[in-house]
Amino acid sequence: MTACHGATSPARSARKYPNRAIVLRMARLHAACIRPGHQPAGGILQANLLDNCFYKNYNGVSMTQQSNSYIPSYLNAEDPGPWGIFLQQVDRVEPYLGELGKWVGTLKHPEKILVVDVPVRLDDGSIAHFEGYRVQHSLNCGPGKGGIRYHQDVTLSEVMALSAWMSIKTAVVGLPYGGAKGGIRFNPRDYSKSEVERITRRYINEISDFIGVEKDIPGPDVNTNAQTMAWMMDTYSMNAGKDCPGIVTGKPIAIGGSLGRVEATGRGVFIVGAAAAQDAGLDLCGARICIQGFGNVGSTAARLFTEAGARVIAVQDHTGSVYNPDGLQIDALIEHVAAHGGVAGKPNVQNISNDEFWEVQSDILIPAALEGQIHQGNAGRIRTRIIVEGANGPTTPEADDILANSGIIIVPDVLANAGGVTVSYFEWVQNSANFYWSEEEINQRLETIMDNAYKTLSATASEHRVTLRTAAFITACTRILQVRELRGLYP
Repeated sequence: MTACHGATSPARSARKYPNRAIVLRMARLHAACIRPGHQPAGGILQANLLDNCFYKNYNGVSMTQQSNSYIPSYLNAEDPGPWGIFLQQVDRVEPYLGELGKWVGTLKHPEKILVVDVPVRLDDGSIAHFEGYRVQHSLNCGPGKGGIRYHQDVTLSEVMALSAWMSIKTAVVGLPYGGAKGGIRFNPRDYSKSEVERITRRYINEISDFIGVEKDIPGPDVNTNAQTMAWMMDTYSMNAGKDCPGIVTGKPIAIGGSLGRVEATGRGVFIVGAAAAQDAGLDLCGARICIQGFGNVGSTAARLFTEAGARVIAVQDHTGSVYNPDGLQIDALIEHVAAHGGVAGKPNVQNISNDEFWEVQSDILIPAALEGQIHQGNAGRIRTRIIVEGANGPTTPEADDILANSGIIIVPDVLANAGGVTVSYFEWVQNSANFYWSEEEINQRLETIMDNAYKTLSATASEHRVTLRTAAFITACTRILQVRELRGLYP
């Protein structure tokens, strides 16, 4: 394969929206990087190994060089962050795209990036400025869909990667959406509720021209919840002069939220985790579960696995790690976290270090916190059979390879945590029709979609003898690029 020097579109001059937002307008469709279709050297890969395309050379051109050619000027080429991880993941599946490979450059360029200043008057009368983002990675298959997170370490690279993973995720489960993501760079724990509300409302005001019920639909993410979504919906509706419940998902039930949405992501983790366990011949009754992250996703998955007869033996969150080889009392732990803000200090359990958590022997490990938690430094110490990724991007590509070489099955985030966006889709549909379903109907439809998606990925993995992650990207990239090819380029 020859070196890829795909030309990008001429730089578009930044134009200011009426709200004075700083806009970085990327070309909607950059010139595609055309690569001849080929099969990976050495034939079909063994089922328990990743293809390691990132580290291999094809006709003398390393995948590192190819990825670097897609690092935009506003990111650090030496350390592109999470966006670089996404590029590596696309590189891994490109050999399986065949003739669609000529369109792969569209996956490596976000369609639109918006960076906004969020000025807010604080309770003491001072004015603070916060940096906000909204990225639309791909709108080929439908309006953008993706959450908004509040975190002091949010970066543009992270939001770009998260928006791209949303494109993959919605395509994996077959939803009529593209991928988007947003964030504000601040720690909400350092501000009062009224200050967080003002930050939220000003942010939505700044991005209101960028989003829309049929254009880009935000939802909750890290440190945002139903109340945050209510503020967002109200702000957008006031600006629009009419009620717009479909502008966000994850809302309170009273203003158009969907039953089952709160537990949807954790329930999806359980559904595909149970399916993977069955495939691996693992009986859930008595199975040992370790969970990193005990927020909404982790706690819901813990409860459902416990109800299925498994034992949750270790839990870690931002306050510490707790362990009980006989199984933690999940209901009591949920109550303790609600009262004290974390698992630390829970009585009648063994406290272990955060490093020791990764060494606990288990049958299923669920990382349900933030990105990059499983990396080259700790992957070799993990002793489990199955990893179900409840968080977005919790495993780095280097760790992926280490775990695969150890025979550990990974159910990737783009499938494992897709329950949230699936029920968000249900909420959006219900808002549009103004007709609402029962929680039983929602949970049944969620299980059907998640189970079918897992079966599709499992079949693809068996066909190509690759991991489930590679299978997920093969499936999603094929679906997205088929749509891109059918739609063509305009103008």
